Amino acid sequence: MSSTVISHDATHHDSHGHHHETFLTKYVFSQDHKMIAKQFLITGIIMAVFAMLLSILFRIQLAWPDHEFPILEVFLGKWAEGGRIKPDFFLALVTIHGTMMVFFVLTAGLSGTFSNLLIPYQLGARDMASPFMNMLSYWFFFAACVIMVASFFVESGPASAGWTIYPPLSSVPTSIAGSGLGMSLWLASMTLFIISQVMGGVNYISTILNMRTKGMDLWRMPLTIWAFFLTAIVGLLSFPVLVSAVVLLIFDRAAGTSFYLSDLVVAGQILPNEGGSPILFQHLFWFLGHPEVYIVVMPAMGITSEVISTNSRKPIFGYHAMVYSLVGITVLSFIVWGHHMFVTGMNPFLGGVFMITTLIIAVPSAVKAFNYTATLWRGNIRFTPAMMFAIGMVSFFISGGVTGLFVGNAVLDIHLHDTYFVVAHFHLVMGSASIFGMLCGVYHWYPKMFGRMMNTKLGYLHFWLTFLGAYLVFFPMHFMGIDGVPRRYYAFTEFPFMEKWVSVNMLITWAAIVAALGQIAFLVNFFGSIWKGKKAVQNPWGSNTLEWTTPVKHIHGNWPGEIPTVYRWPYDYSKPGHHEDYIPQTTPFSQTMSSNLMHDFEGDEEAMAIQREWNRENNRTDEG
Repeated sequence: MSSTVISHDATHHDSHGHHHETFLTKYVFSQDHKMIAKQFLITGIIMAVFAMLLSILFRIQLAWPDHEFPILEVFLGKWAEGGRIKPDFFLALVTIHGTMMVFFVLTAGLSGTFSNLLIPYQLGARDMASPFMNMLSYWFFFAACVIMVASFFVESGPASAGWTIYPPLSSVPTSIAGSGLGMSLWLASMTLFIISQVMGGVNYISTILNMRTKGMDLWRMPLTIWAFFLTAIVGLLSFPVLVSAVVLLIFDRAAGTSFYLSDLVVAGQILPNEGGSPILFQHLFWFLGHPEVYIVVMPAMGITSEVISTNSRKPIFGYHAMVYSLVGITVLSFIVWGHHMFVTGMNPFLGGVFMITTLIIAVPSAVKAFNYTATLWRGNIRFTPAMMFAIGMVSFFISGGVTGLFVGNAVLDIHLHDTYFVVAHFHLVMGSASIFGMLCGVYHWYPKMFGRMMNTKLGYLHFWLTFLGAYLVFFPMHFMGIDGVPRRYYAFTEFPFMEKWVSVNMLITWAAIVAALGQIAFLVNFFGSIWKGKKAVQNPWGSNTLEWTTPVKHIHGNWPGEIPTVYRWPYDYSKPGHHEDYIPQTTPFSQTMSSNLMHDFEGDEEAMAIQREWNRENNRTDEG
């Protein structure tokens, strides 16, 4: 596949970068992909802290349903009169927590941060295809965050129809307290968020296809770039469908239409709406909702692949298989959404089709898990904090993915649907795995982002508290779900069969509090290291990819002078015959004659002939 050569004048970039930048253009309305990546990351961290606080609040209610905590009234006012969270507000906490984590933390923290940071760096580009659009993408995202947080201060309360916002709770403003202005703000926020994602997706795809440096064909791209590329495609095809669902929802709320409404009685009043179907909304929502799982998991997979290979000091096992599995996940992600709807009265034949496609998508996911394990096997592993989080990601992906086979089976799902089993499943495979992939990326590329190293000991503390905390929070929920305990319930004391699970809920809540406190170690480490961290060298991990050939100090245009040329794939680690255990992509094969193998040359007959001649002269077999 052909490569596009970028040959911008370096002096132009340097002068542009240093003589015309004010504080606003450098740090606020920056068009530099590196600064925009940092903006996405720090905004995502702030939203994560907010979302985590919400989860602690509703976990306190679940653990001690009949207790009063006067401090809650101090902070929450009328929403916690007498020290107990009100049921309406409980639903709002669950809704906003889910929305923020899925969209504002995971999507923006992974794609927004790492696609922006790594695509130009690892492809050998000066910047994104459209730096201006890149800047707009961030500011639309920021506006979406502000509106979502602002909805908490609405008198009638924030949206409380669940993060899936099913009608009629979301479509009839008089349904519940949170169906009014809070819901309208939710819809406005999500519309801005999707605009941001579409802008970003167009930029990422354009940059990858058009701005690769000389020698960087598609089969020399790191797996991170493959993951970001395919994630952007999934987002570009699925996010607009949610916009269409939201537009129809706004019509139902404000214009008297009945896309999703039919035969409703609210407060004793028969509504005039007829002919609509709430199931239509579910189809439109889950057409985005399930690809969204892969929009957050695939970047985590790409980051993990890079970190595991680098810290195992081994080539990634089955590079081509890893790419094809990502492509397989991308294609199949669009034809599995119906497994969220087995209990809606869907035609059983259609349910069977979605069940089969769901079980098929487990195959490329299993390929990735196998290849991670094979890469780790007998590797010379360095247990850096990034590596710990990468292994943690694989662990969560496997344990959470296995339970997906249960809920993907229509017969079992009828019993498990809307129980805590589902909560356990998607928090492990989507929530925990993706968060660990993101944290793994933060620890690994922190020196590239800030020119400093993070504290290793604090990194280990953060890992163990988060890893053990996540398993203690979510694993017991499987057993609650098997026992039939429903999700989203305000108090477990209402039904005798659920009372025995209150003690388990106390364990889960304490584990969640400890895991949340563990994040303080990360926050101190992250923000403290920006100023106090040990200064980073150019290539602290001994990596092969192009970003580590750029100077530690950021410059506009990434490389001073000419952009490097790529000669090989990014995973030449521990090659026999080479004096170091890594060979950067920029090293020509003529400099590594003693370690070259015939398959390195990808059918280049001239290069193979030169290598054979050298092998004969040096008594080396063709296989090395």
